[in-house]
Amino acid sequence: MFQDRIEAGLSLAQQLSKYKNDNGIVLAIPRGGVPVGYAVARELGFPLELVLTKKIGHPNNKEYAIGAASLTDYFIVPHEEVPAGYIENELIKVRERLAEMQDRFDAKKEAINLEGKTVIIVDDGIATGNTLLATVQLIKKSRPKKIIIGVPVAPEEAVRKLTKQVDDLVVLLIPDMFYGVGGFYEDFSQVSDEEVIDWLNKSKKKSI
Repeated sequence: MFQDRIEAGLSLAQQLSKYKNDNGIVLAIPRGGVPVGYAVARELGFPLELVLTKKIGHPNNKEYAIGAASLTDYFIVPHEEVPAGYIENELIKVRERLAEMQDRFDAKKEAINLEGKTVIIVDDGIATGNTLLATVQLIKKSRPKKIIIGVPVAPEEAVRKLTKQVDDLVVLLIPDMFYGVGGFYEDFSQVSDEEVIDWLNKSKKKSI
């Protein structure tokens, strides 16, 4: 059980300290992953940026990710029953939402250069891992040196699924009974847009 996201992030940073001397960057998944990512980035001395990607769901089951998109790129696992027109429409919708997030969080307008870097993707926990899996495939296209996932808690099934796709997966807690990420935090209050902006600003000040 973690007290809150910051405590979880500090514990996570200890396990990720082996990458401290790398040319690294922390990519936090908004909103809940941002305070966790802030703590990790501060301890490792890495810059903190947002993962501005969203999943593309299957037309018959939106929760089943068949890919992911950013503002500048996308990754799709081909499915014979999914027409190209559906993908095109979903890309438009996803990118509209991502553009809104970018403006809301005052995130970098230019694409983040990940080539040759150790990229640490941080969230406050993983449920199924499907969306994160698609996001990892998208990030691979940016040719980073390593992709690391760091989370406080995840179910065993998601860990098995993601381990094969990244260079390292650091999970502090893999419970026998998983009943949602929030069940492993004493304080799992919703992170507001204003708090996301505040964490990002704090991180920028630390790196100056």
